[in-house]
Amino acid sequence: MIGGSIAGCAAALVLHRAGARRVVVHERATAELADRGVGVAVHTERCAELLAAGLVDEAVPWEPMRVRHWYVRDGSEALGRVVGVQPFPFRAYGWGHLWRALRARVPREVEFRTGSTVREIAADAGGVVVRGADDEEWYAAVVGADGHASLVRDHLHPGLTPHSAGYPAWRGACPEERLRGLADWADGICAYVVFDGGHLVVYRIPDGRGRRLVNWVLYATVPGTATTSRTLDAAHRARLDEITGELLPPFWGELIRRTGPDAVFLQRLYDVTAPRYASGRLLLLGDAATVARPHTGAGAVKALQDVAVLESSLAGGADWASAAAAYDTARAPVGQAMTALGRRLGHGLVEATPDWHTQDAAALDAWWAGLAGQGGFGGRGLAR
Repeated sequence: MIGGSIAGCAAALVLHRAGARRVVVHERATAELADRGVGVAVHTERCAELLAAGLVDEAVPWEPMRVRHWYVRDGSEALGRVVGVQPFPFRAYGWGHLWRALRARVPREVEFRTGSTVREIAADAGGVVVRGADDEEWYAAVVGADGHASLVRDHLHPGLTPHSAGYPAWRGACPEERLRGLADWADGICAYVVFDGGHLVVYRIPDGRGRRLVNWVLYATVPGTATTSRTLDAAHRARLDEITGELLPPFWGELIRRTGPDAVFLQRLYDVTAPRYASGRLLLLGDAATVARPHTGAGAVKALQDVAVLESSLAGGADWASAAAAYDTARAPVGQAMTALGRRLGHGLVEATPDWHTQDAAALDAWWAGLAGQGGFGGRGLAR
């Protein structure tokens, strides 16, 4: 296993459950993986499936979401004018809480090697050689759970190039107590705050200490500027200041300001999907297989769904080859659908936004149905 994030920990768990004699996880990080308070929204139906599969622990803290409110800046209302309200049955988790629970459940028999960077792999019909900085080992099979810049994906699909979204995301998580007295934003509401050229998504997540964080992600175009790192340069700070001061309703702009500059980071957005998720002795999971724009809300969810299907494929397959083929047949089309959905959502929510000030609830519902199609949200409709 290359990669010890959510996908890697979950896969190590199910491979051990499937009876693999030896499972080794190579994780290049030397300490706990950083999460910066990033939230993960899981549709309640998908969550029930993942709980039943033993891939999400009911003890992990979460916050409920019931409805989604679409807000636009209009007049002096602190939260803005509500354009529409839609059902939104999700659980909101902290990424770090999900990862730590999975990491704690990885059996002791699994060799989990931190600070282990894989430099190269060489595969043939008999197995895979994994080379590190100054050593190499042979394995019967290798699972790539090594994220968006996957070494395993590059080996399976040489020349497969990620497609840039052409706009970034700003992310942050603000302690809820910093916002007291500003406005009455009720519990259970996920906020979509929309404006010309972008939108802001906001929901509450647990902080792990009995309090809550207000998790937010802002997508917007930055004309004439390329986004190549997580650093907020002058152009991206200026664009963020313009959005918070002029385009967002007062409460949401203040949320970003009170998050504090040290807690805000920039995320480069692009998408890529492997045409095949498995070939020979190599198999891809999670972001190593498909990176969809985060509008889909399905990164961690899809990774866990990948693992659940891998486990069922192993249970139903006579050998590795048949199990890997069944997994590939089930999951590669899902990756293609997620990538297409992310591009449609990005186009409608960032690149070609409607005139929000003329929208009403009926127009919003019709627009959203046309945009999302049958692809759903947060992995909904794409679990199998």
